[in-house]
Amino acid sequence: MIKKPLTTSSSPVKITVTSSGGNRIGLTSPIQRHSLSPLTNRNSSARRRRSSITQQETEAVDSGVEQQQKQEDEDEELNSECVSYTVHIPPTPERPPFPSISDSQNRTETTESFERVGMNQARFGPGFISGTIFTGGFNSVTRGHVIDCSMEKSEEQGKSINECMMKGCDEKAINPCDCGFKICRECYLDCLANKDGGRCPGCKEIYDKEDRENGGKHGMEEEDDEEDEEDDEARPLRSMAAEFKMDKRLSVVKSMKNPADFDHNRWLFETKGTYGYGNALWPKEGYGFGGNNNNNMNNNNNGFEYPPDFGERCRKPLTRKVAVSTAIISPYRLLIVIRLAALGLFLAWRIRHPNREAMWLWGMSVICEIWFAFSWVLDQLPKLCPVNRKVDLSVLKDRYESPNLRNPKGRSDLPGMDVFVSTADPEKEPPLVTANTILSILAVDYPVEKVACYLSDDGGALLTFEALAETASFARTWVPFCRKHCIEPRNPEAYFGQKKDFLKNKVRLDFVRERRRVKREYDEFKVRINSLPESIRRRSDAYNAHEELRAKKKQMEMGESLAEPLKVCKGTWMSDGSHWPGTWSSAEPDHSRGDHAGIIQAMLAPPNSEPVYGSEADAENLIDTTEVDIRLPMLVYVSREKRPDYDHNKKAGAMNALVRTSAIMSNGPFILNLDCDHYIHNSLALREGMCFMLDRGGDRICYVQFPQRFEGIDPSDRYANHNTVFFDVSMRAYDGLQGPMYVGTGCIFRRIALYGFSPPRATEHRGWFGSRKFKLLLRRKANEQQNPEEIVLPVGGYEEEDDDLDIDSLLLPKRFGNSTSLAASIPVAEYQGRLLQDLQGKGNQGRPAGSLAVPREPLDAATVAEAISVISCFYEDRTEWGKRVGWIYGSVTEDVVTGYRMHNRGWRSIYCVTKRDAFRGTAPINLTDRLHQVLRWATGSVEIFFSKNNALFASRRMKFLQRVAYLNVGLYPFTSMFLIVYCFLPALSLFSGQFIVQSLDVTFLVLLLLVSLTLCMLALLEIKWSRITLQDWWRNEQFWLIGGTSAHPAAVLQGLLKVIAGVDISFTLTSKSATPDDAEDEFADLYVVKWSFLMLPPITIMMVNMIAVAVGTARTLYSPFPQWSKLLGGVFFSFWVLCHLYPFAKGLMGRSGRVPTIVYVWSGLISITISLLWIKISPPSGSQQGSLGFQFP
Repeated sequence: MIKKPLTTSSSPVKITVTSSGGNRIGLTSPIQRHSLSPLTNRNSSARRRRSSITQQETEAVDSGVEQQQKQEDEDEELNSECVSYTVHIPPTPERPPFPSISDSQNRTETTESFERVGMNQARFGPGFISGTIFTGGFNSVTRGHVIDCSMEKSEEQGKSINECMMKGCDEKAINPCDCGFKICRECYLDCLANKDGGRCPGCKEIYDKEDRENGGKHGMEEEDDEEDEEDDEARPLRSMAAEFKMDKRLSVVKSMKNPADFDHNRWLFETKGTYGYGNALWPKEGYGFGGNNNNNMNNNNNGFEYPPDFGERCRKPLTRKVAVSTAIISPYRLLIVIRLAALGLFLAWRIRHPNREAMWLWGMSVICEIWFAFSWVLDQLPKLCPVNRKVDLSVLKDRYESPNLRNPKGRSDLPGMDVFVSTADPEKEPPLVTANTILSILAVDYPVEKVACYLSDDGGALLTFEALAETASFARTWVPFCRKHCIEPRNPEAYFGQKKDFLKNKVRLDFVRERRRVKREYDEFKVRINSLPESIRRRSDAYNAHEELRAKKKQMEMGESLAEPLKVCKGTWMSDGSHWPGTWSSAEPDHSRGDHAGIIQAMLAPPNSEPVYGSEADAENLIDTTEVDIRLPMLVYVSREKRPDYDHNKKAGAMNALVRTSAIMSNGPFILNLDCDHYIHNSLALREGMCFMLDRGGDRICYVQFPQRFEGIDPSDRYANHNTVFFDVSMRAYDGLQGPMYVGTGCIFRRIALYGFSPPRATEHRGWFGSRKFKLLLRRKANEQQNPEEIVLPVGGYEEEDDDLDIDSLLLPKRFGNSTSLAASIPVAEYQGRLLQDLQGKGNQGRPAGSLAVPREPLDAATVAEAISVISCFYEDRTEWGKRVGWIYGSVTEDVVTGYRMHNRGWRSIYCVTKRDAFRGTAPINLTDRLHQVLRWATGSVEIFFSKNNALFASRRMKFLQRVAYLNVGLYPFTSMFLIVYCFLPALSLFSGQFIVQSLDVTFLVLLLLVSLTLCMLALLEIKWSRITLQDWWRNEQFWLIGGTSAHPAAVLQGLLKVIAGVDISFTLTSKSATPDDAEDEFADLYVVKWSFLMLPPITIMMVNMIAVAVGTARTLYSPFPQWSKLLGGVFFSFWVLCHLYPFAKGLMGRSGRVPTIVYVWSGLISITISLLWIKISPPSGSQQGSLGFQFP
């Protein structure tokens, strides 16, 4: 077992800078590895740490060899106090040359520190971060390999609206001309001094005489007025990272009772009054703050004629709950009660009237029926309170993106959103599918500066990396095109593949031309993506051949025998001639799927806070973007470090690595989780989800789950891939309780809920069925002892020193690890995720409006280096990641367990069903793949049942019916044991000539009819209030029996083996097929027959029942005393089983109707063996009564 190296808690990080001369310079890193010790200087903020380079170190960087030697001696003395790591970058980062094969190994590498990079970042621009691969991990130095730092292209594409539009100038602009061409004062004076008479570079007209005489002072006055306006506006809260003190508390900012930077007197409207500082009387001529443009034109004033109601937006709810119609839900609940009573009477009659002639048959049937009734109750009780929800996006815009007193310019005040996309194998998850998902995220309708997209490549493949680079390049064309023409969906493959009229509702004349250009560009993009595997292979073969030649030449120079084999690694090479730090095509040490360094690459740097507009269409720009914001959200490639001696915890471990990485790089208070094959189908989906998070009471919501919708499913939905009964019936019903379950994708999380914190308020349910409720305030007060089993948020801000608060900082390494940047990000995320102060109740803190309308801090190399450290393989050792923090480990269905833990702490969740599908993905339409998918889900449920996550052990904060819902999740696979027995009962009845009842009594028939009719009526009402179809309900019933006789019993056996014998369970990744090129082969995978052991039980059931029907019919026909009632009962029972298995039988036939021979052999042998064995044990009653009877030889 590899152990984590220990570092001094108060030691800064040492960065070694090497050059060709062998000299080195020691600099102190701005990110300290450990600052949780009491000896750490706690009063230093994050911003001060970033500027911790001393004057002596700066002089040492710029001095000669002698000063460098002195600095080297000083560094040697500090080695005992510093942790060293090195960053290697090429010598000319602004123009990295493409190395040839001959000199790829002879090029000189220069190594600089992150501080040196930060000092030169103004020269490199923001492209330095987006062009550098950062790698590192266990027993390896942290390196930054520069690939491309040129930002010239992006700078030419557009400039900020406040910058000079003259080429090469980025000074603050003025407007001296009516055409709107922005120019700075110096460039304006240069234009006036030209011989052409002082013409405007934009419209080519001569500047006005007044402006010429004033020398542009008019424009400067506007600039000064704008600066004064910025000074007058209420300043938002300062950065929480700078105010955070580790020795004070964990998660609360300073109290907002007396903000020092806000002067309320400034906003009192000045009048002609002679007292005080003015009064709040509204001027008769109106006031020029905001207002409606139409009213302004009609009333000839610059603002509101009457005082606006500033509190109206806060009083309007963002969401509302729509209950199901009473005319539907009341009969629905009544039928549940009636069927429950009918089931009780039916089971009571069955128990009191046994079949004396076949007690074994009666006993098995009664036990199965009792279990079926119990499982039906578990499934039906949580459906008593279904609800629907609506959102109002106009209120969201008015409240968070409109001008107000604290945000006069109307900048977006919405919280940040980090989007996680996970992939593991580019062979089973095609890069083109992942690329389309990324493009839909980058084009989402949400403030650009608030969005950050992270792709987790758990396989560390160069193919995924280069595909993402191509995606970032194509996004510069696709995203502005979507914004300009309001494209839906914003997945190019789905958009261009639609069979509809593209010109509907399009009014721009340039739409057809630009769509044609973008379509052609996308076709070329697909070709580039498809050619990447071959390009990487050919490139790697060329470099590897060159390495072999060099090794051979060196062997000859050394005089070694040519017969000895060459030891040359078959590496995978990047386009710049360097080794790929991740997984190689030929597994080598430190470069295999389970053994490689951590990699982080910011493909797209964080955008500016101000809109950036493009230019007219030309050779480089396919579309006209002069009126379109061309900024792109931040895009980051992440591949966590993997080593053989560490448990990687599959997808849950990858998601937790993304949580830590994003906390350091962007720290969005909300997280959207998507699979690589689920794209954003509705660009407004994020806004609709945020309506629930930001509405009154939203601080108690841990996540917002969206329904899963799928594409590429056969029209008949043979294997119930849409699963509409679960997503439209059960999940809507859970929303009326404590909330829906987390299903693994399409979910917006509150970050602090993922961190394991308890909600600010919760309700305990005590007594029988949780009838007594107790309200709890879970924010800990200053002098209150904290429960070590619960992570709560303190109330308010503390100005006084409190020794008890030091405990929080000491517990941070145990809970979250030893990263100080990660710890400092927690209170920032908690603060940014708060509701507005006007929406908070008493005893709870909110944030002031406009506090998030501030620019994001720039991303620097030191921040990315710190992110590398938190994705190392040993970071989670001796922490609570995967136990109480983040995605929970220990189950193949980590999604259900993670959601259960949040509900168990008292959080609630919301189910958001949008009018237009929020997300769409793919599902396996092949029978074998579908059964293996169900097998994985069922195995996870068995693991949950035999773990501490069983709903029987839930806390009092979980509602009773919510417990029932989670208990049903853990128990439903066990129904398969009873279901298999019950499916064999009709065959056994026909073979033996007996039935489950001694006679078809009238009472039995009436009760059976009542139970069946109530079931059908309940199904009809569910179809009514959930708006699903009857076919969806019937397909769900059919696949319930197919899965219950194939995948579920296998899951029970695997789960028991894991619990009892400790046998580990491994599943293969479900293949995501790319979109077919030929429409005729769209459902080709549906007809592919793949052999699996899961097919044996259903096939055996079908063949045994068919043989039993033939045997029973023949025996009754040739019997002197035929018993037609028992025959009808057995045949009807068998027909019911065969109808449910019909989709399974149809899938076995494939397209040509051929079934694999092995299926016939095994099923025939098992069926004949069971039939003959049963006839031998219990021969038919008519076999001894005449020559017409059957006799077993």
